[in-house]
Amino acid sequence: MQTLATIGELRAALDPLRYEGRAIGLVPTMGALHHGHMALVDRSRAANGATVVSIFVNPTQFGPNEDFATYPRDLDRDLELCQAHGVDFVFAPGLPEMYPEPMDTFVEVASLSGVLVGAQRPGHFRGVATVVSKLLHIAEPERAYFGEKDFQQLAVIRRMVRDLSMRVEIVGVPTVREPDGLAASSRNVRLSPEARAAAPAIGRALDEAEARFRAGERSAAELVELVRSRIAAAAPLEPVAVDFCSSRTLEPLETIGSEPAVILVSVRAEKVLLIDQRELISSPETGKDAR
Repeated sequence: MQTLATIGELRAALDPLRYEGRAIGLVPTMGALHHGHMALVDRSRAANGATVVSIFVNPTQFGPNEDFATYPRDLDRDLELCQAHGVDFVFAPGLPEMYPEPMDTFVEVASLSGVLVGAQRPGHFRGVATVVSKLLHIAEPERAYFGEKDFQQLAVIRRMVRDLSMRVEIVGVPTVREPDGLAASSRNVRLSPEARAAAPAIGRALDEAEARFRAGERSAAELVELVRSRIAAAAPLEPVAVDFCSSRTLEPLETIGSEPAVILVSVRAEKVLLIDQRELISSPETGKDAR
């Protein structure tokens, strides 16, 4: 495994592989890696001739009162995990390498960036789209891998790639969960013992909503209220937003039809913001769950 810190080094390492016809997979991360990230790595290694993991805590996706300074960082442990999972290259640039001067060019997916989490975090998805665009241009992978837990982020990136005719396949990987059902996240290590004990209520609430859906419930309002009430009952969790949307457009839905829908959840656990999601897909033939 090679660890590279500059754009030039990464391109010089990947160009010979590309000439040999080896497909390249990219797993963009902000570090603090865990088994959820490693699921992305494993998917990439299974489908590509070489896998690149980028580790860069991107300041442009954090707001002025958000946790950029305290975001967990442990590069040595990240490298150990990457080595253990057969990563070929780790791209770990410093801030001056990615942003050598103040940015004057940004990428923004207008219709998807200002709603839901984007409404709570103005500018967040502009920062995400811009840095992912940079990473895709730097590594030029055939495929790039993202977790479905960050569902809005995945939708933004897919739309950006379509709109800008980028020659890359965006692969969504199902959410990886802890044994108690909490979605794996780099922020989980910052939870207090009380918040960590309560946090699995998020996954249980989504499980219950999915069970109601399978039993025939199609009212968005009913499912949203179910999820919100279950989370609110698990102190110190506070639901920030529970939204029921089209999986493709993220537009709000009142009922589930044949198009895939998703429940998106943002929860404040004391000082930590947790997100989760559950996609619900009806079979056109039966109206029942198609998964």
